[in-house]
Amino acid sequence: MARAGHLTGRRTRSARAAGALTLVGALALAACGSGDGGDTTADGEAKDLECSTEAVADKPWKAAEPREFSLLWTDWADYPITDSWEFFDEIEERTNVKLNLTNIPFSDAIEKRSLLISAGDAPQIIPLVYTGEERQFAASGAVVPLSDYIDYMPNFKKYTEEWDLVDMVDNLRQEDGKYYMTPGLQEVSVPVFTLIIRKDVFDEVGAPVPETWEDLEKGLELIKAKYPDAQPLADGFEGGAMINYAAHSFGTIGGWGFSDGAWWDEDKGEFVYAATNDGYKEMLTYFNGLAEKGLLDTESFTASNDGGGTVTEKFAAEKVFAASGGSWTVQEFGTALDAAGITDYELVQIAPPGGPAGAVVEPRNFWNGFMLTADAAKDENFCDLLHFTDWLYYNPEARELIQWGVEGEQFTKDDEGKYTLEPDYTLKTLNLNPSGTIDIKKDLGYANDVFAGSTESRELKESYNVPAFVQYIDDVQTNRTPRDPFPPHPLDEAELEQSSLLGTPLKDTVDTATLEFILGQRDLSDWDGFVAQLEGQGLQGYMDLINGARERAEKNS
Repeated sequence: MARAGHLTGRRTRSARAAGALTLVGALALAACGSGDGGDTTADGEAKDLECSTEAVADKPWKAAEPREFSLLWTDWADYPITDSWEFFDEIEERTNVKLNLTNIPFSDAIEKRSLLISAGDAPQIIPLVYTGEERQFAASGAVVPLSDYIDYMPNFKKYTEEWDLVDMVDNLRQEDGKYYMTPGLQEVSVPVFTLIIRKDVFDEVGAPVPETWEDLEKGLELIKAKYPDAQPLADGFEGGAMINYAAHSFGTIGGWGFSDGAWWDEDKGEFVYAATNDGYKEMLTYFNGLAEKGLLDTESFTASNDGGGTVTEKFAAEKVFAASGGSWTVQEFGTALDAAGITDYELVQIAPPGGPAGAVVEPRNFWNGFMLTADAAKDENFCDLLHFTDWLYYNPEARELIQWGVEGEQFTKDDEGKYTLEPDYTLKTLNLNPSGTIDIKKDLGYANDVFAGSTESRELKESYNVPAFVQYIDDVQTNRTPRDPFPPHPLDEAELEQSSLLGTPLKDTVDTATLEFILGQRDLSDWDGFVAQLEGQGLQGYMDLINGARERAEKNS
């Protein structure tokens, strides 16, 4: 299931060592060595760690002595990790930290991770953690309450304050008032998934770039009249992506963003189950209408795109002209259109359309961060571990290294901050310098899927994206309003277990009925029957748990 120490015996690069050592040596930021590890006092509060020196925000950091820490690495099939990845060598040269990896496949990473943590066999550092995924491990005491140690994470503290994220971080606190993961921080937060459209075709039929879902429907009707064999709108992610980014403008949540299903009803002053509110029904009615008119590629709501399958092929065949995706999808669609001999096209990533609830998008959000397993706090070099992870996830030097590699080797940066890959190097996934022969991701391990993109300044985010994506950021920031975050409602361990027993079958029912309603397999006149079905599965008891937790959190705040 896992193999530890996968990257031992990596080659060194003495040609670079002198420069790297000069950089870190000049600042003499030695780490700490606390024999106490992360022990706690009798009242459960974390002891102060005895660090020999303090780490400093925005400065290089290097352990005083060589350290080894363990990390859970997720393997992507398209980018298999190799012993020759320069990424790990560079990390070790700069920080004096060697990472010993336990590898798990992406295909079942969540399950494998949970098994390892529950069995007490997980490595110290657990990356790729999204907010909410830490709850079960926090409740069982399997991970470290990182909020106890934030004073040892100066980069994290600096950027949560500078980017106005302190309140959002506080919302991560669990029932005991502590938070157990630190997330990836984004200076600007825009929906990752939205609509990619063939703007040239919308122009051709006289349809403007859609500002609302109603605009989109009118444009799709015009396209259908011009291309009668097309089903012009597609998702490609079994509906999960499109329902997620559409839901906010209908006044609900859904798809990938459904989470625990709790929707804050401002008028009632309590949480209600999102799948039973008027906005959810209105959203399903809208998409069902598209399906009935032949405007929706229904197959894309039942089959996965598999990173470039059916929807991409339909885009190239001019059967689909608007589909879900991210900035990378623009490149995928463009490559497919080029291969099909279609060269006169314009692809645009548009801001998620507005709807009955307004021009609303998801709340400002975090990206993936990390947890530390409880055993990590027993490491005599726990203070170094905190400094190292703080550097890796939040220090601008590390974030640039992770995305671009080494300045002067893989890339250069001009006086205006523009990044350019050196002629021998490429980043094929983003079509950067496609004539290069060495892929910094596949061959060297930079821009890897475990760390890249986790924490980003706006400057770094824009550095590797095309101007059209920068325009997308501007459009969202200017013309869309992020929905306010919901009140926190952390559950204790017993409540988490109970909510899982109730919530899992409820969500299964919602997922099934959502597709049935959209695809016309279940008539919307049976909406009351659907709600009754949920009520029969213990919906009221489930919502009582959530509202009780919210009331408790409010009293304790």
